[in-house]
Amino acid sequence: MSEAALTSSPVSRSTSANSISTPRLARSDWLKSICTVSTMAGRRDGTARVPAVRIPSVFADLLRHPGVAEEVELRSRFGFLALHGGSLERGTAEIARAAADAGGASLYSVCQPEDLRWHIPSYRYDPAESVALAQFLAHVDEVVSIHGYGRKDLWRALLVGGTNRELAQRAARILRDALPGYRIIDDLDAIPSPLRGLHPDNPVNRARRGGVQLELPPRVRDGAAQADERDALIGVLASLASPRGG
Repeated sequence: MSEAALTSSPVSRSTSANSISTPRLARSDWLKSICTVSTMAGRRDGTARVPAVRIPSVFADLLRHPGVAEEVELRSRFGFLALHGGSLERGTAEIARAAADAGGASLYSVCQPEDLRWHIPSYRYDPAESVALAQFLAHVDEVVSIHGYGRKDLWRALLVGGTNRELAQRAARILRDALPGYRIIDDLDAIPSPLRGLHPDNPVNRARRGGVQLELPPRVRDGAAQADERDALIGVLASLASPRGG
């Protein structure tokens, strides 16, 4: 089977019947998971031992939440991410899926159900806590991560962040041609710091050549999006996944 063909994965989860669904941790169990403190026995030099603290895994807890659906599909070495899909950043998972299908690209997404809107920073999505995410990142070379945001002063702006600035500039150039009614901002200094997607632990930057974090305003991704604008966006993303990369 060619690399571009769909690779089935034993950890693939559909958005319905196979979604992860286990009870949430009881509060007492959650509190126990927050930290593990070592005994305070003194060292030989007489100084106190520093407590060993384990940070709780919010990503693993999210994946265990009833109704949360994690999905991975391995195709080409170019991939699309949608970490905050479903009720949280509406339309992002659907756009990532459409672009991956059109471009023959790989896909990893996490979608939250309607009764949950839990925003976990992208850098907390640890591949050590998800076989599916680890498999995706080991497979792809470059990634575009689709996110959603909303700011009154940037209502018609697409923000092109991430550490792969060559890919970001190429994406910005094509987006300007395809979506003339929007501002395409690829100057990192002009992007609000929390939306730049530069943290090294962010999955978009864990691929071999890093990637682009694309922040989309509501107008181009949710129910109010014009079909032609949404289709143009998906076409641009799919073209980035092609060997010519647009």
